[in-house]
Amino acid sequence: MKYGAISTGSQESLDSAKSIFKEGGNAFDAAIAAVFTSMTSEFALTGPGGGGALLGIKNNNSPILYDFFVDCPNIKNKKTDFKKIEVDFGDTTQSFFVGKGSVAIPGTIAGLIQAHKENGILPLKAILEPAIDLSKNGVILSSYQAYINSLVKPILLLTDDGKKLFNNKNGFLKEGDLFKNSNFSDFLIQLGKYGEKFFYEGECAELINNKFSNNGYLSSEYLSNYTVKKRNPILFQIGEYHISTNPAPSYGGTLIAFLFNLLIQAKKLNKDIQLTDLIKSMELTSIARNASCTNSGNNMEINNILNTKIFNSYLSCFLNDNYPKNKKILSGFGSTTHVSVMDKKGNAVSITTTNGEGSGHFISEFGIMMNNMLGEEDLNPFGFHKWKTVRRLPSMISPIIITKNNKPEIILGSGGSNRIRSANIQVIINLLIKKMSLKDAVSKSRIHLEGNNLYYEPGMNIPNHKDLSHIKHIPFENKNLFFGGVNAVSISEAVGDERRGGVGEIF
Repeated sequence: MKYGAISTGSQESLDSAKSIFKEGGNAFDAAIAAVFTSMTSEFALTGPGGGGALLGIKNNNSPILYDFFVDCPNIKNKKTDFKKIEVDFGDTTQSFFVGKGSVAIPGTIAGLIQAHKENGILPLKAILEPAIDLSKNGVILSSYQAYINSLVKPILLLTDDGKKLFNNKNGFLKEGDLFKNSNFSDFLIQLGKYGEKFFYEGECAELINNKFSNNGYLSSEYLSNYTVKKRNPILFQIGEYHISTNPAPSYGGTLIAFLFNLLIQAKKLNKDIQLTDLIKSMELTSIARNASCTNSGNNMEINNILNTKIFNSYLSCFLNDNYPKNKKILSGFGSTTHVSVMDKKGNAVSITTTNGEGSGHFISEFGIMMNNMLGEEDLNPFGFHKWKTVRRLPSMISPIIITKNNKPEIILGSGGSNRIRSANIQVIINLLIKKMSLKDAVSKSRIHLEGNNLYYEPGMNIPNHKDLSHIKHIPFENKNLFFGGVNAVSISEAVGDERRGGVGEIF
């Protein structure tokens, strides 16, 4: 490759990364530019009012994780602006909550800018330029983005701000229509001048406080106190490959490591891996999560499942099929997107960002819809508005870097709420165990288990096994964004997931 390998959720984001590479930027510059562009080209999936995580390798050094997921405010009283909305996928429905009372403390702007300051080459203004141009001039909605918008239409049109952005003279924007958010370009210009302080301490912070502090929980004090956390990634090994991903307090990476350790210790992780064993390991992983995470005051307790004694107890359950079947069902549409980038100099970046489904409420002056993370069931396992201290919310976000001989080999990650881990797991198995090409590994049909509901795409031959007699089968007629959207790159391939409109290119 002359410059690098890129995989994103939209062509516009990919083009932004390419332009940054051509200007002399590295993988960090290109990936962060792509994310800022995706805030327009994938408006319903990500934005400055949400959170995420960036896993990066600089110059073939050890991976570092930037945790900029949302914080939960100290909730002392109940607010009324909190309402339930359902999304219909066609084959299943999911419910979630929106309103001012659903907005958590955002971290995306702080995380992207800090990661760029510490690892980028080009100035921030150059990184923001493609996103400024796109938001000012607009983007033609693809069939996929139009479909995503239609799923969350009730949220996008909840307020007058959304109606102005997503309606034209013919009604709700559809495929081929121009989506323009010129106010957001104004925000990015100010961000280029003043950095993250504009969002967390300046004029933007004041606007957020005025809008959300009365009928929600977000205030200027919470914004000014937000900090990005740099963490050592969780690490596990499959053969000669080392897999790094997002550690606690995020749930996703730890649960992925737990599942693979189950399969490895049970000697089930091989090219002939049985679907029955994969389903059982998924179920037991969810049971372990529910059993271990019981204290709302301890956001690191997910680590308990990797304790040798505790892990061995679950391994014994797995081998003997001796455990209570899981019936707890979590929900979440998964308005999330992922960017994977690597360059020829040994830099690699895996970024997953999300706005939840969006709260439906905007910072009008800057065209920013805030997140609804306090209304995501999967992020609030103890119930809504139960947190008693300011803390990171748990997340399934799991950016992944796979290394071999201490060099980045494969970069991947997925959108999709609690489907993120199942999508990432199956792609890793396809790549490292079944030895598929990157394209085939991402494209292959997937399963997802929630409680005793097994969702699966066409072509999956679900076994009729006694250990799975309690499982309810829910087939999908076509491949669906419900099953995540894995965007991945290697030194020889770049693949965007068709399920979520992803694109990839090596150049």
